[in-house]
Amino acid sequence: MTDDRKILDEGTSPIEQSVAKMADEFRAGLMKVALIDRPAVALFGSARVTEGSKPYEEARVVGRKFGEAGWAVITGGGPGVMEASNRGCKEGGGLSVGFNIVLPHEQGGNPYLDISHTFEHFYARKVCFVRPSQGFVIFPGGFGTLDELYEALVLIQTGKIRHFPVVLFDSDYWTGMLDWIRGEMMTDGMISPADLELLHVTDDPDDAVQRVLESYVPTAAEGAAARNA
Repeated sequence: MTDDRKILDEGTSPIEQSVAKMADEFRAGLMKVALIDRPAVALFGSARVTEGSKPYEEARVVGRKFGEAGWAVITGGGPGVMEASNRGCKEGGGLSVGFNIVLPHEQGGNPYLDISHTFEHFYARKVCFVRPSQGFVIFPGGFGTLDELYEALVLIQTGKIRHFPVVLFDSDYWTGMLDWIRGEMMTDGMISPADLELLHVTDDPDDAVQRVLESYVPTAAEGAAARNA
């Protein structure tokens, strides 16, 4: 049984113990985030694709282009799209970061990581994805990929984080979902047209990268650090 399951099952752990463990995990994760010394983008997608597949090779290209731009690429640290993105980032000379997660079926880390950390809880991991990221690029994937996508959209929609680019890569893969969002959610008034504008869809690696790069505005602290470098 995973630690998340133990916490959610009533009576399995004293509250104080659980809170202390969560605080320790946030602290350890944020210490890794503090090592990211440049702008960063989070790339998400399926762990199940393999080298040579379309999603793998496209993620590798996008990761490389961010690396060539001097950025850090953050992934879930595992195989598939994550491996491709980290691999491309290293090939491009960027900083490759992987935030993995303990799963019932163990997901090993990929070999292309400069900074890595393994979390036990999804919520601590998600904070560490969002905290340093200047944008998300989402490749084809399953439930986990959708979770990251909708989490980002909700945080932006509700103003919990600043409005950063959320790019869907591979228009053919995402068209059905977008048609449903327009035809059902927007038609029924569940979201507004402005909410749908939070998403940018592309099949072009250069467009995906440029969409993130052009929206990046350095913080005051980053600007001062750059001037003093």
